[in-house]
Amino acid sequence: MGDEVRLKLNNRLIFQTTALGFVMMASGITGFGGASFAPNVLPEVIEIRETLPSGNKKISVERNMTVEEYVKNYFSDIPIMVEIAKCESRFRQHNKNGEVLRGEKNDLDRGVMQINEYFHNEKSDKLGYDILTIEGNTAYARYLFEKYGVKPWKSSSKCWGKTVAYSEFIELAMNEK
Repeated sequence: MGDEVRLKLNNRLIFQTTALGFVMMASGITGFGGASFAPNVLPEVIEIRETLPSGNKKISVERNMTVEEYVKNYFSDIPIMVEIAKCESRFRQHNKNGEVLRGEKNDLDRGVMQINEYFHNEKSDKLGYDILTIEGNTAYARYLFEKYGVKPWKSSSKCWGKTVAYSEFIELAMNEK
């Protein structure tokens, strides 16, 4: 094959590869073996207000962080809860309109931990947790976890049940018996 023909073939291959790469990137496909079909969701940024002790007085601190950062920090001692939040809400507390996130299959599931209003509103209110805020949603989720383990989130277990965090949770539970 002549150099001129080889050059034309190489240029055509480069164009096809580039076009294929662009189509893959635009459609969200990350590779042939591990296609990602989950919608791209920008990390939600929340404002956290904390009151911290400072000598004889308390100071109020405001800071911004993503919902994912908040959840990972709040559940740093319970990694399976981080995985559950990822599966349940993709680390979102609010939808794109700024409203508290509702479940895709059950619109009574609310917030980052998808706490069901029908079953949990009365108890969460009684305990002083507003499940429509990220603080109340995660605090009530911790309460549920401490009382029932991962059972309240069993409907999403196909997602989080294969994670390292779940394996570690099961191993820990078995060792405590």
